[in-house]
Amino acid sequence: MLNEQTIATLNSLKLFGMVRGFEERLNSPRRAELSHAEFVGLLMQDERTYRDNQRLKRLLRNTRLRQPAALEDIDYRHPRGLSKSVILELGSTQWLTTHRNVLITGPTGIGKSYLACARGNYAAQAGYPALYLRAPRLFESLQQARGDGSHLKTLAGLAKV
Repeated sequence: MLNEQTIATLNSLKLFGMVRGFEERLNSPRRAELSHAEFVGLLMQDERTYRDNQRLKRLLRNTRLRQPAALEDIDYRHPRGLSKSVILELGSTQWLTTHRNVLITGPTGIGKSYLACARGNYAAQAGYPALYLRAPRLFESLQQARGDGSHLKTLAGLAKV
């Protein structure tokens, strides 16, 4: 009965990672080997992991990526004018922390969207908010915002990513 009350209390406190870890550890045969401090410490780690995973899911969902892409999967054999050193530089978080922008240009079908999605995916996994918008959609939403009076709010929202 006490375990059910503990689970109910953890749920009411919205500590869902701890609930999952608590239930798993109660059913584990290695439970007796852990001290109380180790048990609580593992529950705290479970909660931290759960929250980190939820944050990553939210960041990835909010980026609105068109395709799952990764910088590691870029093919440099195709003659596109991609410099591996530039891509590796973009593979660090330094350009994010210094608030630098990336502009990707080129002819149709060369992989601009893939590169943008790979950058957005990387930024989200590094804990930064990102947003994938093509230029026509961006200009349309800014024009709409200007028309309905929410221009400053829209600009503030874009400034956050």
